[in-house]
Amino acid sequence: MPRAAVLIAAPVLLVALAGALAGCSEDPNSVAAQAKSGNRQGYISGDGNIETIAAGKRNNPVTLTGTTLDGKSWTNADAAGKVTVLNLWASWCPPCETEASDLKAAAEKIAAADKPVVFMGINYRDNPDSGRSTAARWGIPFPSLDDPAGTTILSLQGKVTSPPTTLVLDREGRIAARVSGAVTTATLTGLVDDVLAEQ
Repeated sequence: MPRAAVLIAAPVLLVALAGALAGCSEDPNSVAAQAKSGNRQGYISGDGNIETIAAGKRNNPVTLTGTTLDGKSWTNADAAGKVTVLNLWASWCPPCETEASDLKAAAEKIAAADKPVVFMGINYRDNPDSGRSTAARWGIPFPSLDDPAGTTILSLQGKVTSPPTTLVLDREGRIAARVSGAVTTATLTGLVDDVLAEQ
């Protein structure tokens, strides 16, 4: 193709691409809308890196409160004496969908064993209607806090920057482990069992 034709074709392709992105969804929280607006650029999913924190090196307990997607008030103080699993997710996050079946399997396996563990999701920078429908579609068996402004992570001591991220809190509410990126059933159940085994 002549160089002049390439120079003319490139802007046309860019305009067509922008139009296609705009037509994908009117949801301001969609990936396309984020790319178009630029207000959430820099979203990077974790790579599944696992961090465990020895009991003697953990920070103070997390204080987390909010309202679930079903309109119920919740605070992690309600889970005192139990291990808590917190999972940050969003309907617009592809790796969150990837890990959904593993989260479901882990939650159901732990519940079936009657272990003292509480699961709570955090629906991050999403709208509640999208969050509720997505959680139902993915088969998530535990509730999620509604966090449309993305401020909940401020309570998580700098351990969470983007979805998906999963934290395991010990019985005192301190962060004991983190998975940055999609988590697997085996990894999550193993981390939970390790924290449950602590004396």
